[in-house]
Amino acid sequence: MAVTYRLYREGHLDRTDLDAGHIGELLEDPKAMLWVDVESPTQQDLAMLGEQFGFHELALEDCLHPHQRPKVEQYETYFFLVAYGVSFTDGKLAAHELSAFVSRRYLVTVRKDPVFDLSEVVARWEAHGELTEEGGGYLLYVLLDEVVDGYFDALDQLEDSTEVIEELVFETPAEQSRRRRETGRDEEESVVDVQSRIFEFKKQLLQFRRWVAPLRDVLDVMQRRTVDVVTPPLEAYYRDVYDHVLRATDFLDSIRDILSSALEAHLAVVSNRLNEIMKSLTSWAAIILIPTLIAGLYGMNFANMPELHWRFGYLYALGVMFGSMFLLYRAFKRRGWL
Repeated sequence: MAVTYRLYREGHLDRTDLDAGHIGELLEDPKAMLWVDVESPTQQDLAMLGEQFGFHELALEDCLHPHQRPKVEQYETYFFLVAYGVSFTDGKLAAHELSAFVSRRYLVTVRKDPVFDLSEVVARWEAHGELTEEGGGYLLYVLLDEVVDGYFDALDQLEDSTEVIEELVFETPAEQSRRRRETGRDEEESVVDVQSRIFEFKKQLLQFRRWVAPLRDVLDVMQRRTVDVVTPPLEAYYRDVYDHVLRATDFLDSIRDILSSALEAHLAVVSNRLNEIMKSLTSWAAIILIPTLIAGLYGMNFANMPELHWRFGYLYALGVMFGSMFLLYRAFKRRGWL
């Protein structure tokens, strides 16, 4: 648990050595712009926020309980919103849930485990401190912009993983054999592995979209300016973030379509390989059938069978067997069945 304070005055960082006791008097100062960050919140932390800022108890309750739906709620003098940062590590997506209370005079962020890294956000605040005069709306813009930028980093890595899956789908038989030797898996396990990876990625993309898509509605509500948070100079910034969210959503849908196509292609490749195997087995069965039929005929115990007492009957039967096998082999080979 950690609580961080940053006080801005007239576009410059003024103090960081604050505590909860200073919040009340700072909210009375028209030149003060306050950021309070609560990491891994406890009940006591949220009680302090409720006492000092007067936040609604239902919003504070949402800050304490994880897995909230991304949303924005409008109160009399502030917005309360929930958003998710996303990272992609070791082939898995991780969500970083954060909540924010924002008004013209302050920004309060609450970060749940695993916490979203705010170091880049703070660095951008300091690099463009003059815009902090626009109030909490600017601080929130930078925060949301970094969150959305993280979406594209995760999407780029997901796209790279999707390309790997596409390569697995269209592997040549030689490449598949080499991979099976390296992994120690048989062909059936390799097929199941590719399918399971595709389904796993599609599941992650679906969850990713649930984190990203509602942010469009959040930004849309805030730009209506029913609460004085997004000032006219900030409107262009929020439109830019809104556009990035739309791009991220489209990117997600494109990757999902690619995975769906890869799955269909994989099933088609497996079906084609099964057809090739069946053609090969059918060809060999036909080749073996003719000699078996001939041997069966000559194995019947009748006294007056043709060639039964012929001196060259045995060689004749073998010749017919091997000749028919050779002709069938050439015919199937010419058609590419063997």
